[in-house]
Amino acid sequence: MAGARPSVGGLGAMSGPPVREMLELARQALANAYAPYSRFRVGACVRADSDRLYAGCNVENAAYPITQCAEATAIGALVAAGDRRIVEVLILTEGKEPCAPCGRCRQQLAEFARPDTRIHLCGPEGLRATTTLGELLPLAFGPDALGHPKP
Repeated sequence: MAGARPSVGGLGAMSGPPVREMLELARQALANAYAPYSRFRVGACVRADSDRLYAGCNVENAAYPITQCAEATAIGALVAAGDRRIVEVLILTEGKEPCAPCGRCRQQLAEFARPDTRIHLCGPEGLRATTTLGELLPLAFGPDALGHPKP
């Protein structure tokens, strides 16, 4: 993945307790994921600028288009709690390769995060890569395109 910085030794750059807490919350969410169709469980955790953490998991539906991604679940929890700015994101999957957010989730993250927001891609062993939202979604469509400054 272009722009992604691979981890070195387990958690790599994720050595501080707050990021370890993000990984633990994402692990708990992943364990509760509802993925009977794809069997691809995902856990996510976002850090708000208030330093509060919000976790989410994917919630599938037999009608695939209405499946909810883990990132969207975490964003919903953030908004429901009254926070509006994401400063860090962690995504955890059980696959063998780093798994970046899908295009829809990148757009949803762009609504609440800046291009320099770090996105940590993790597997069962810990950090696999760190990138930024701007690297994952260059030239993002946002409120400015509509003539509205970002809230």
